[in-house]
Amino acid sequence: METELKSLEEKVFLLLRLYQDILVENNKLRKELADTHAQNAKLNEKIQVAAGRLETLLLNMPNNE
Repeated sequence: METELKSLEEKVFLLLRLYQDILVENNKLRKELADTHAQNAKLNEKIQVAAGRLETLLLNMPNNE
């Protein structure tokens, strides 16, 4: 009985340690995801600005008809 309790105690401690490790990893991944979303938004904004400039250039090109 004592051996079984000791084994169960070790398993519970292992489970708690793994749970804490996963919490830390999840927080890290959440931060990375938020940073990636922010970077993506900035890149999309730059693309929109570049597309607008390109459209302006194309509209101002003389026609060669």
